[in-house]
This record gives sequence, structure tokens and C-alpha cells, in this order.
Amino acid sequence: MPTFLFHDTVFGPVHSRRLGVSLGVNLLPTDSKFCNFNCIYCECGWTGHGDMPKLPPKKLVHSLLLERLQGMANEGKRLDAITFAGNGEPTIHPDFAEIIDFTLEARDRLAPGAKVVVLSNATMLHHPRVAHALRRVDQAALKLDSAIDATLQLIDGPQMPLTARQVIDRLLAFGHSYTLQTLFLRGEYAGKRVDNTTPAEVEAWLAAVQELRPKDVMVYTIDRDTPAAGLQKAPIEVLEAIAAQVERLGIPAQVSG
Repeated sequence: MPTFLFHDTVFGPVHSRRLGVSLGVNLLPTDSKFCNFNCIYCECGWTGHGDMPKLPPKKLVHSLLLERLQGMANEGKRLDAITFAGNGEPTIHPDFAEIIDFTLEARDRLAPGAKVVVLSNATMLHHPRVAHALRRVDQAALKLDSAIDATLQLIDGPQMPLTARQVIDRLLAFGHSYTLQTLFLRGEYAGKRVDNTTPAEVEAWLAAVQELRPKDVMVYTIDRDTPAAGLQKAPIEVLEAIAAQVERLGIPAQVSG
């Protein structure tokens, strides 16, 4: 199915359904996806294989971000968020921590009302510099698409040995000051049924949420085209029912259908 890439290192601002007016930062290549996951629902398409691609140097990221923030400040334009997302996993950039330091300083000077947000798959939390940087941002949105390993492997396609339990343990070590994100979906892929909304899946996921106790939870579903055919949105009433169960654990939950 048609997917798309972010063709700029700094892009937008865009109107995000979750974050408002958001300026995007893509620390990955602008002509291909680069990620340590190969999620079947990723709007950027499939993860390529081969040598490490050229990533934007931190000085280029700094200058492009500063130019855009200064321009918006000069024009008095509203900005709700600076969001690190883009064509893959942002925390695999070797200078991720230094780029976050610069972004926070520039935000404080030029857009003090904006949040700095990182959308991450939580795979790099065992690297101290990455974890420290993520603790400093206003919102670290960290992913756990299933607490059942076979389902996580099918949906997220880790490109290295990684289990659901390892992801949960890395989240536990990180602390509680983050948003836990989960994309719920149904369908078929590679001849297998895909559904992380079944009672068994939701029960295991809720047990992980209770163990993790994040500051809040975001449940959402497919919003754009996916690289794998045969996938379907989770119905809004299902998302709302899951969120209600999270709320009963005493954890705020948000639904984005």
C-alpha cells in the first residue's frame, strides 16, 4: 500500500491529531527509512537492509532547527510541540543526546510554550545517554505494542534479538515519567492472524501497564496507509474500552482513533 517518507530534516509545522501545531525533526535519512523495527503498520514503509546510511550531522540539525524556530518566533506563529519522529527510530542517531540538549536550549529561548516530544520504540533505553536525554524532554512517548512476545515479533518485527519482556524491563529501569503508547490493530499478515485487541492480549498488556505505572497511556490505531496489506483499524469503541480499563488502574489514558 502507498506509504510516505519525510523528505526534510526539519519539517512542518504540521497539525498533529495528538500534539497540536508540531514542528517535526527527522534524525534519519530523508530518502529512505532506517529503523531497528520493521513494523507492519509503519506509515514510512518497510525498513531497508544494508549498510548504515548517512544520517544528518548534528550541526545541520542545529542550524535547520534554529532557523525554523527563529523564523516562527519573528512571525509570531504558534508552536505547541517540537517532535522527534521521522523516517525511523530517532534515538539510534549517535548524537541524539547532544541534539536534545541543543533543542531544549533553543526552545527555551525562542518557543518557551512548546513541548519537546520524542516518539520512540523504547529499544535504546539501556543506553545511559539516550535514557538521560529522554528523561529531560517534556514528553517521551515510548512504545509497547504487545506484552506477548509472538505478537510483538509479528507486529513490530525487531531487527535484533529482542523480547517483549526485555522491552518491559527497559521501561521499568527507565522510571515512570513517560507516556506509554500502544497501537491496536486487527487483520492478517504473512498468513497469520494479527489482533492485539483479543481478551488474552489486552489482559497481558494491562498487567504490563500495571507493572510499569507510566504517567499516562495513549491508545490509538492505524491512521494512514500501511506497508502490509490486510490490516484494519481497531474500532473506536474497542480503544475506549481498553482506555477505560487503564483508567481503572489509576493511570490517565487518552484515545486517538
